[in-house]
Amino acid sequence: MSVVVESTEHEQLVFCRDQSSGLHAIIAIHSTALGPALGGTRFYPYASEHDALSDVLRLSRAMAYKAACAGLDLGGGKAVIIGDPAELKTEPLLRAYGRFVEALGGRYNTACDVGTYAEDMDIIARESRFVTGRTRAHGGGGDSSVLTAYGVFMAMRAAAEYTWGTPSLHGRRVGVAGAGKVGRRLVEHLLADSASVVVADVAADAVEHLRARHPEVEAEDPQKLLARDLDVYAPCALGGVLNEATVPALRTQIVCGGANNQLAHDGIDALLQKSGILYMPDYVVNSGGLIQVADEMTGFNEQRARALAERIFDTSQHILAMANDRDVSPTQAANQLAEQRIAEISRLRGIWLSNHSTTPPQDNALCR
Repeated sequence: MSVVVESTEHEQLVFCRDQSSGLHAIIAIHSTALGPALGGTRFYPYASEHDALSDVLRLSRAMAYKAACAGLDLGGGKAVIIGDPAELKTEPLLRAYGRFVEALGGRYNTACDVGTYAEDMDIIARESRFVTGRTRAHGGGGDSSVLTAYGVFMAMRAAAEYTWGTPSLHGRRVGVAGAGKVGRRLVEHLLADSASVVVADVAADAVEHLRARHPEVEAEDPQKLLARDLDVYAPCALGGVLNEATVPALRTQIVCGGANNQLAHDGIDALLQKSGILYMPDYVVNSGGLIQVADEMTGFNEQRARALAERIFDTSQHILAMANDRDVSPTQAANQLAEQRIAEISRLRGIWLSNHSTTPPQDNALCR
């Protein structure tokens, strides 16, 4: 496949098959220059293995940059399980997948993502030591969407201060695309800050469930939300929503959301900048979830993890200042920041090997 040939920067690809359980998965390790790779397992009904491979390669690269910008001594990895979790997710399948994770000897540590939950991680952990995002009953931090949403809110406040001179979102109209784990928690932060919130999701019941708890939230059709007059547009579902067709329709000043890989391709960043829209790099914005599961690797401490996630505000400010000083987009500034840290530390550490001890996640030195 051409996507494999183009992926020369990745360290390792593992194709996982178990016929008896129906497991069909791919694990991608982008880099272990900073430490063992950490990234979630996505369970999704991809149209083809090619689509799944393309997604896992992009996601694992983003995880490497996310860890670098968050100041963590971790590399980037990701896994995808191909299929509909509602039909295929079983204990045997998850445990079979866990054995493939274990076989990597700690080069890749997994966690939750789209289609997987903390309870699934508990099952996978019965076959592997290298599992984070577990339930609190099993020593984990629970649902990582808690700090993911909090980090998105912190980044949004930094973008608001850059744009309007104040971090407050009081009276600002925010469109949240996605009423799932991250989206609904983000809505709660926004309402607490007195923002006006509009929510859209392809699953109408998810929106109604949210509005049952927060009737002040306005519901909108997913196709129409993009064209609404908004101050902030927050993509919090699947990636690729920002493309040549959708960007011209946007009527917002800021794009800042929790979804991964929001840009259909790298050229969309320039299109957003040309349109006068401030796009906050997704892998910086949504790094709170990574910070939470990384903290589990040395024994989860909720206060410590939340304090690190709060620093996403400072990291976002730093990236916006870099972008302004260097006359580049925030995405380009974030990429430069991540690449610089990976290059500098990799010269000292080289390739991480499984017989090395796991290095504890560090404070976000980039924000000091």
